[in-house]
Amino acid sequence: SKATVSVLNWFTSTGASAPMTEYGISLASGAMYGLTAVLVGQPFDTVKTMMQAGHGKGGVSMWATGRSIVQANGPLALYRGGIPPIIGGSFFRSCQFTFYNGALKALRESNLPQGRVCYVDYQVVLAGCAGGFGRGIAEGPFDYIKVRQQVKEKWKFTEMYKGTGVTMLRNIGLFAMFAFNVDMSKQLTGGEGLSPFWTGAICANFAWLAIWPLDVVKSRAQSGLHEGKGFMQHLSETARSGALFRGLVPGLIRSTLSNGSAMVVYKKVRTVLEERFDVAPDASSI
Repeated sequence: SKATVSVLNWFTSTGASAPMTEYGISLASGAMYGLTAVLVGQPFDTVKTMMQAGHGKGGVSMWATGRSIVQANGPLALYRGGIPPIIGGSFFRSCQFTFYNGALKALRESNLPQGRVCYVDYQVVLAGCAGGFGRGIAEGPFDYIKVRQQVKEKWKFTEMYKGTGVTMLRNIGLFAMFAFNVDMSKQLTGGEGLSPFWTGAICANFAWLAIWPLDVVKSRAQSGLHEGKGFMQHLSETARSGALFRGLVPGLIRSTLSNGSAMVVYKKVRTVLEERFDVAPDASSI
């Protein structure tokens, strides 16, 4: 956008170094990724959270949950809780890409051994953990407010970091898996990788599948519907009730549409900014 370019123009006019400009590009591209992901995927995220948090009877289908939300409050209710992720989503997804690209660059330039173990580039996985950590620091409070609004429960300022521990754990695993999947997709296609849409959709979906039970626990912990329970109790109850993968279908539909579309925007913005500020593309970055 013109605003993004203007900010980066000011940034470079202050004498910022090339690495700092690269961080600025990662921040700007990640912000556009986050905004796109929320606008495209929020309705399915609302349905997913309602199912995960156990708001109502268990075993209710995705379509029944979505229909009940629309019948009770109208179509715009599917965007309930959308303001926090619109504001915060741009920020915390900026953090995840900036932390990831910065960590990977540092690892590549370090004296640590390079290479793969059984097709796994450990530096990509470590950088993915760093990206998830960066996202987790910023996301906790925004996600807490979003979940409370989605399940129509009041939120409290003093509880804004409720569920942050499991949110952090989820994000570290999620983005490490996402980075690994992107790297694997490049290996399987001779280095070219998939198209931006399918990179975002497929790589994100496999990452979500790997950590989905943590997302269910996070939603329960933040919802306010299961007070006084710790992580292990949430996990145990969820497993016993067969709800470890509750909300998976709307979650994967949301992931496909939002992450696919967001990756298209991310790649486009990143390419435009790299050309505008004469920054060489980094083949190892997402």
